[in-house]
Amino acid sequence: MTVTADQSVTTPAIPLRTQSLAVVTAGFGQNIVLTTVSTFILVYLLQYAGISTGGLAVVTIIITVSKIVDAILDPVMGSIIDMTRTRWGKLRPYILFSAAPVALLSGLLFTIPDVSEPLKLVYFGVCYMLWSLAYTVCDVPFWGLIGSAFTDPAARTRVIGLVRAFGAIALGLATLGMPWLARLLSFGPETTSAGWSLAVFITSVIGMGVFLLAFFFTRERQTAAASTGLTMRQLLSTLVRNTPLLMVLLGSVLGFGRFIVQAGGAVFVVIAYGDEGTFTLVGAAIILGMVISSFTTPLLLRRISARALIIGSTLVAAALYLGMFVVGYADLVAILVFIFLTGLTLGIFLVTQATMIADSVDDAERRLGVRNDGISFAGLTFASKIMNALAVLVFGVFVVMAGYEAGVTVTPAMQSTVFAAITLVPAASCLVSVVPFLFYRVGAPAVSVSPE
Repeated sequence: MTVTADQSVTTPAIPLRTQSLAVVTAGFGQNIVLTTVSTFILVYLLQYAGISTGGLAVVTIIITVSKIVDAILDPVMGSIIDMTRTRWGKLRPYILFSAAPVALLSGLLFTIPDVSEPLKLVYFGVCYMLWSLAYTVCDVPFWGLIGSAFTDPAARTRVIGLVRAFGAIALGLATLGMPWLARLLSFGPETTSAGWSLAVFITSVIGMGVFLLAFFFTRERQTAAASTGLTMRQLLSTLVRNTPLLMVLLGSVLGFGRFIVQAGGAVFVVIAYGDEGTFTLVGAAIILGMVISSFTTPLLLRRISARALIIGSTLVAAALYLGMFVVGYADLVAILVFIFLTGLTLGIFLVTQATMIADSVDDAERRLGVRNDGISFAGLTFASKIMNALAVLVFGVFVVMAGYEAGVTVTPAMQSTVFAAITLVPAASCLVSVVPFLFYRVGAPAVSVSPE
């Protein structure tokens, strides 16, 4: 479906600094909501919604299938964006109309009704699939807008670094603050399901309200290249010829293990240390590392090529995960140090990944005469969702293999099995992911793309 509207309306220019502030703040609000859902949904389902081990297996399948289907739909969403023509541009309208659905569905995910487990799973499955779709509609244009609004590569890299840094801060605030907010809103000595529901609804409304700043205080770039009303043939032709973009996406997906700590860290902490609150320390360690590296990576990219930086940091990450496995989980202080260091490498990866994709879009525009922000940055969200889906799937498999569910007696075998999931799997994943990045190159000679 292509949105059309009168394009004759001239919108006033907005200072670059204002646009930067709007985008960074919007990303902060969006990440509060995303972190809340991705970090605490398994904990909520296990500890507060009463989902059994068998039910968790179904939940894992639902999340994995939903993310994969949703990821496949990302290029479709990107194509719709690139074929869109409105007076607001092709990206901003989707930001405007997606905020409310994301906020509503986020709260509904944490409002599982007190019914039989099969009905709980049906309810969760429907809400999660709708939430994933709504989040796609807000996320793809948001990242495309960053590539479109900031034409100078150095300025764009700074904005990406700030978005990632404040996204990590949002991750920290949500990770550390949501359990306490849920307890506070439970109005009693113990955290309840109703407390989580209220906390998530309030947080989601505020977060997505802030996200709307990206609509009101940004403007898309004006370019001589074809950028709106493109045909599907043009979009696909440009995409398959953008080898640098494809290498970044493949390398990212193969490195899914980076996200396992985020996907299952809260559950691992409960299994390994018997205290959900300990995840505060683990979360703080990885977030601190991500914040520091997100602020500093743009500086590194002035001296080191994106390709060299992402390869080097990925190899370091693999070594850190292996080191963490060798040390073991008994020494919590050592684990926190390793988690902090892996957080540094994760922050470097996230900033450099988005920068490489933005550079590949510019490179494709120069070579092919087509600027397809939508479908290209859909690749970024596609890769992220596949990475999250694989992380949840692998971690869920390890939890099921361990036989853990709320109320069971935790054994050393359970702890060791889950610990392997957050150390050995990420190490192997990082090593494999290096290969595609070796083939990342920009600056090839210009070629022509047929308009039809």
